[in-house]
Amino acid sequence: MTYQVLARKWRPKSFATLVGQEHVVKALRHALEQKRLHHAYLFTGTRGVGKTTLARILAKCLNCETGITPDPCGICSACREIDGGRYIDLLEVDAATNTKVDEMRQLLETAQYAPSRGRYKVYVIDEVHMLSTSAFNAMLKTLEEPPEHLKFILATTDPQKIPVTVLSRCLQFNLKQMPHVAIVEHLAQLLEAEKVAFERDALALLAHAAQGSMRDALSLLDQAIAHGGGKVGAEQVREMLGAVDSTYLLRALDALAASDGPQLMAVADELQSRSLSFDAALADLASLLLRIALVQVVPDALDADAPERERLMELAARFSAEDVQLYYQIVLQGRHDLALAPDEHAGFAMTLLRLLAFRPEGGSDSDRLPRAPAAGAAIVTGAVKAAPRAAAPAVAPVNAAAQAAGEFDGDWPALARRLPLSGAAKQLALNSVLAGFSRWVFDLRVAATMEYLGTYQDKLKAALEKSFGRPVRVKVAVGEVAGGATVAAQEAGARDARQARAVQTLQQDRFVKELVDMFDGTVIDSSIRPRQQG
Repeated sequence: MTYQVLARKWRPKSFATLVGQEHVVKALRHALEQKRLHHAYLFTGTRGVGKTTLARILAKCLNCETGITPDPCGICSACREIDGGRYIDLLEVDAATNTKVDEMRQLLETAQYAPSRGRYKVYVIDEVHMLSTSAFNAMLKTLEEPPEHLKFILATTDPQKIPVTVLSRCLQFNLKQMPHVAIVEHLAQLLEAEKVAFERDALALLAHAAQGSMRDALSLLDQAIAHGGGKVGAEQVREMLGAVDSTYLLRALDALAASDGPQLMAVADELQSRSLSFDAALADLASLLLRIALVQVVPDALDADAPERERLMELAARFSAEDVQLYYQIVLQGRHDLALAPDEHAGFAMTLLRLLAFRPEGGSDSDRLPRAPAAGAAIVTGAVKAAPRAAAPAVAPVNAAAQAAGEFDGDWPALARRLPLSGAAKQLALNSVLAGFSRWVFDLRVAATMEYLGTYQDKLKAALEKSFGRPVRVKVAVGEVAGGATVAAQEAGARDARQARAVQTLQQDRFVKELVDMFDGTVIDSSIRPRQQG
């Protein structure tokens, strides 16, 4: 007997067996029970969440020989033929391969004819967003006022590409990605029915890899059964997926908490020796940091029986909330930069080194100011790099007069103008506004168009420390900046005013007017330069 893949063999055949789309099923059930049937339905959602399956179930509900019902019998000839894909009054069209207007017109020409056997003729158009503009226009009239015997069921993964004129003629249902727990439970029930031995941890790995798609989960399950020789084990699935055992990443976080650089690099080397995916490692590391951040804010966020719960609770106590937020951003950026690295191992190792380097030293969450660096330590972007434990004297003031003067008066524009900066660091100072200042922490804000300047905050920080003769911290965030609030905007406004005065003065000059009249000329305003001040 020919083997049938699990995704086809276990395709739901009724609303009762459909997983994870209760909100859509509820609405369709009520409509069928009350006989409030629309002529056009649109199912949207990512791949493998049940759009085509729902369309077939709805077609059975409309054409079951027992009558219009939310619970088709499944045994009549109409139900069996729809399940088998051979029902004459159910026409499934792949819009990705039938995009042209002529194909749509040919399809609509048959719409006027009554169904051959069923109660309704049902047109299912999959990936409807792939139709051409002309094809959409051709179907508009029929879609708005179809014959009584015709029902349209449209499906798409990209509803943004569907014209509004089509959307307004359909009842739209948005299918959600399958919850992780729902996928695990469904796979477990399926394997029990198939009498295949499995480990529950293996199903969790498959559900994670499926990313909300039940069809992907079933395809991966087929592969896992073959890979495991008829059983589904966690270690075999992890090997098949190239997934990273969380123990490696937990060891990396332990080493990070202990500022143990050699141990961090050892983790990177072990992952390379096992040929594991560094991209998957960074993705899983970001997921662990997310769970740690949740535990810090909501201690009960993890279930009592959740795996690694104790380890995550311990790490949540060892890291500050600020640490975790910074690490999460570094890991995401490291994953983004992985393709640009000399090789993936180098990219992963550099990300771990960044985690070690960019760390606020000491202090509580309410007071995260850096202390004076120890011998050999370096201040990096407002953070103190891990250094040997040897004691060292505090940083000596570079400018004794500035230290004696003591405090910042809050006038950021004046300070930005006098800081000894150049290049992009100078532009950062001139194009930012002071959003807040407390305990020698400068909270700066730049417009989104100037976000790239934030990478130069270490030079700005160094200039501020030189000016005030003490350690400071600099935070740069993207936000709304009022017009004229920055030094750069003020200077630009002043330049524009000088330019306008220069143009006005030249245009009113009697000699210039005579020249223009004599030669029928025109004054080119952009060529006028105001006199340099000073």
